[in-house]
Amino acid sequence: MAKHSKRHRSNIDRIEKQRRFPLEQAIDLIKNSYKPVKFDETVEIAIQLGVDVKKSDQMVRGAVSLPRGIGKELRVVVFCKEDRVQEALDAGAVEAGAQELAKKVQDGYMDFDVAIATPDVMSVVGKLGKILGPQGKMPSPKSGTVTQDIKSAVKEYKAGKIEFRADAGGNVHAPMGKRSFEKEALVENIQTFISYIKSIKPPAARGQYIMNIAVSTSMGPGIPLELV
Repeated sequence: MAKHSKRHRSNIDRIEKQRRFPLEQAIDLIKNSYKPVKFDETVEIAIQLGVDVKKSDQMVRGAVSLPRGIGKELRVVVFCKEDRVQEALDAGAVEAGAQELAKKVQDGYMDFDVAIATPDVMSVVGKLGKILGPQGKMPSPKSGTVTQDIKSAVKEYKAGKIEFRADAGGNVHAPMGKRSFEKEALVENIQTFISYIKSIKPPAARGQYIMNIAVSTSMGPGIPLELV
């Protein structure tokens, strides 16, 4: 088993064991108590859900716009017909097209964070499922990445709209911003995300829905949050 660094062990020691922290106190720990690293770490959230993702009616996935962004402008590509390529580029997409863009992806192009598609080219995009799916970049109506409204979708994702999907253990992970963000910005983003997760509880899920929540930095230990 790999040993943790002295810095990481020191950060763990600052967290009281067997305790759940109020959100604002957890952010204070991250911003003011953790020993820093040499880059601006991403603040992340992990939520354990009481769902059985093997059952399709209990899958939790979607997309949400965080009010303070995530500290990074995402690179967006758009799969669309030729007459809408310029519209996509004007909105801020780094690439747009149909067959040509699909061929480029098949040849190894993956220098983008989000793929958006119009419904009329999904027959082309569908063939890229084995490539885009494992990367979490496959366009989907549920996440708002299959849409006719190219302009709005591109701008929302460039500004920090994030996609998420529960993993095999029923856990959702997502970036909430940077450690350098003001405390209020991180708190607002996290509260927005938790509220959204609560709002999309599958009707088929029984019992306790949100089991555990933790926040952390890219290189730091998780801090358990109070469940409210």
